[in-house]
Amino acid sequence: MTFDPRPVAGRGFSVPLLVVVGVCIAIMAGLGTWQLQRLTWKENLLARIAALQTAPAEPLAVVLRRAGEVDVEYVRVQTACPQLETLPTIRLYGVRDGVAGYRLIAACPLEGEPYGSILVDRGFIPREVVDIPPTPTALRSPVVGVLRKGDRASWFTPKNDPEKNEWFSRDIPAMAETLQAENPAPIFLMLERPAPTGPGPQPAPLPTDIPNRHLEYAMTWYGLALVLLAIYIGKLIRDRKA
Repeated sequence: MTFDPRPVAGRGFSVPLLVVVGVCIAIMAGLGTWQLQRLTWKENLLARIAALQTAPAEPLAVVLRRAGEVDVEYVRVQTACPQLETLPTIRLYGVRDGVAGYRLIAACPLEGEPYGSILVDRGFIPREVVDIPPTPTALRSPVVGVLRKGDRASWFTPKNDPEKNEWFSRDIPAMAETLQAENPAPIFLMLERPAPTGPGPQPAPLPTDIPNRHLEYAMTWYGLALVLLAIYIGKLIRDRKA
């Protein structure tokens, strides 16, 4: 008795295969829908950032008081912190324009506000010049910046090592403890101005380029789902004719 590899008429339909194909199509369609939802979120975010470019700076205390009721991320604020350039800093690893370095973070004390301090991201500085002593000066004008929550750590983010001053994720409670900052605000102030003179960190409050390819990704997932469906239907027709 020999085995005939050709499909037997009437036996081309397979329930397990139908289940597998159905699950795969459902997953692909779900990912496409999720990307469309991300597209709406990204468009709203980009519109908000665009509006921020010309928005006037609000007093930090006023904004922090409404932080529990509305989303204050990306709001431009101003506050007095004359000693900012003389405060101790911690180093948060970062990359900007392909250059490895650090973002220097200090804790600015606050008076008469909902919180006792706020962590200020003073900007990015390349690794090779981070140890060059700056020339700090007392700031006469208020510091202006943008409030940001910061990216969350992922499974691939290295653990912070406060003892070595090596930070890879924004952990406000741990950073505030290291900087001996009391009652820190649950958000960062990303400095816009003033920029320090000399080799100091250069303010970088907002990403220079935020990609928005969610529509492309959605069409890709939907397209893959249609291709898989077409292949499955083609198989059924071929097996039916066999």
